[in-house]
Amino acid sequence: MDNNDYVLELQHITKAYPGVLALNDVSLNLKKGEILGLIGENGAGKSTLIKTCSGAVIPTKGTIVINNKKFSSMSPQLATENGIAIIYQEFNNVKGLSAAENLFLGNPIMKNKMMIDMPAMEREAEKAFAQLQIKIDPKELCGNLSVGYQQMIEIAKAIRLNAKVLIMDEPSAPLTRVEVEHMMEVCRLLQKKGVSIIYISHRLEEIFELSSRIVVLRDGEYIKTLITKDSDVDELIQLMVGRALVNKFPPRNKITKSNKILLKLDKLTGNGDRNVSIDVKEGEILGLGGLVGAGRTELAELIFGAKKRESGKIIFQGHKIEPKTPKDAIDLGIALVPEDRKRHGLLLTNSIKNNINMPIYQRISKFSVIDLKKELNIAQKYIKEIGIKTPSQEQLVKNLSGGNQQKVILGKWLAAESQLIILDEPTRGIDVGAKYEIYKLIYQLVEMGKTVILISSEMEELIGLSDRIVVFAEGEVAGELEKKDFSQDKIMKLASQVRGE
Repeated sequence: MDNNDYVLELQHITKAYPGVLALNDVSLNLKKGEILGLIGENGAGKSTLIKTCSGAVIPTKGTIVINNKKFSSMSPQLATENGIAIIYQEFNNVKGLSAAENLFLGNPIMKNKMMIDMPAMEREAEKAFAQLQIKIDPKELCGNLSVGYQQMIEIAKAIRLNAKVLIMDEPSAPLTRVEVEHMMEVCRLLQKKGVSIIYISHRLEEIFELSSRIVVLRDGEYIKTLITKDSDVDELIQLMVGRALVNKFPPRNKITKSNKILLKLDKLTGNGDRNVSIDVKEGEILGLGGLVGAGRTELAELIFGAKKRESGKIIFQGHKIEPKTPKDAIDLGIALVPEDRKRHGLLLTNSIKNNINMPIYQRISKFSVIDLKKELNIAQKYIKEIGIKTPSQEQLVKNLSGGNQQKVILGKWLAAESQLIILDEPTRGIDVGAKYEIYKLIYQLVEMGKTVILISSEMEELIGLSDRIVVFAEGEVAGELEKKDFSQDKIMKLASQVRGE
């Protein structure tokens, strides 16, 4: 193909930070109307690479070529002028403004150069949403819209600014399954209109469904470009992690067979759940299956004291408990690794050491003075024990990969000596290689005598890790399956309230 056919070329991009080579001589090209998949483990350099296109990162070396115009670096204004837009995982919208106001944020339609012309903005917003075949009321506050619709506003904003290259960074991560399907339809629609898309995702099935070519990065270096239809998942995983993952799940050294009940829920009602009765045995991995909104996270919040119980009993280690706050639950030995680890599980701007010790500062302090030696030793113990990859325990958590952030949360609850650990979507947004490490840690937890409740929307993960599965539907227990009876069909029938013969 002639270079004139490329709308974007990144040539020999290198980015060095003090002590770290984030990108080393990375090149890729993008054709007009193409959806190009960009994959790699956390820390592979994907985000750094795309940020060079927007001006958020200035390359140390290399050239950015847009429609045959060469640049040594970009700026946000230059990127917009040259038709490049990035849809990040964290949207740049204002919840208290309407959909139309968000669409024209920073660039409103003016009347007589003096006043914002709101009716004109709402009319144009309606047209912009119609172009993407989506129905959003321009007057609706952005904060009242689903995450999927908020994302569509970001896409509509990019297209309104005449973006010819759309870079989407993990666009499906916060979306429901239905929203993902809708988002992919919009991607195909834009492709037909000649827009070129770089699509970054840990979900390889989406990469295969949308892209024509796939670029693989590993450890900040370009590895290979593949033709999607000629590749397969196993090849991509091997290129991403540098080795073949023979099994998706690690071997389990020890399976605890205990009939002793650690947690008993007796007709528990509250937070949208009704009459939930479940026994959780010591040392087991109990999986909770169900569709989005089925009531699994809601149950976790009740057990953890984050939401109020209306009726029913929670019996833990043989005693009736009434956790009114998460602190009550933590003091009892119950931990929750939340679905949104960045918002609810971690202090991102604090160090690994601070995060691991957070639940036990009271325990390692005397007269409100922290025992610094204990703090140091505890952090070092769990960094080593669960394999957190970091140059120092003083490293800020926000600078860690998703997999290592998840390990920090687990380290925190191990330090707190929790007996019951509830894992809510523990591998969401984590790459294939790091998932394997998290699975090993889950097995390690039960080998240490802990008990795990696992909430996962990934069917393969739920079946692969659990000893038993309790399936939820519309806030109630729909059924329970023993290991020998696990199958995707049975779980889906229960989750959908479809009763078989």
